[in-house]
Amino acid sequence: MDFKENPAIYIQIAEYVCDQILLKKWKMGNRLISTRDLAINMEVNPNTVQRAYDFLQQREIIVNKRGIGYFIEDCAMNRILVFRREQFIENELPVFFKNIYLLKIDFKVIKTMFEQFVKENFNN
Repeated sequence: MDFKENPAIYIQIAEYVCDQILLKKWKMGNRLISTRDLAINMEVNPNTVQRAYDFLQQREIIVNKRGIGYFIEDCAMNRILVFRREQFIENELPVFFKNIYLLKIDFKVIKTMFEQFVKENFNN
């Protein structure tokens, strides 16, 4: 995975896990990939993945079943949506609005581009 400078890598890994859940690639109640295996896949230290899992556990998105592994909470979808919406509105939306204003982009153009993006990337 190519990581951005910000936010911290463990947050980006947590976002990746949330994306997989939101896209329904990883199902509610299922066991997550181990911290070691995910670290290998993402080419990071296992402690970084552990930190991401701890972050998600604090938000009650995943649960650690001792000796078995981490599992996706049944209500994870709603908790992810609340968390990610808050993050988006607080961090990304102001930058997005600023750029729309400065570049004088019409919302109709954005709506058309958004619909095309969804069609190309998420309509399976």
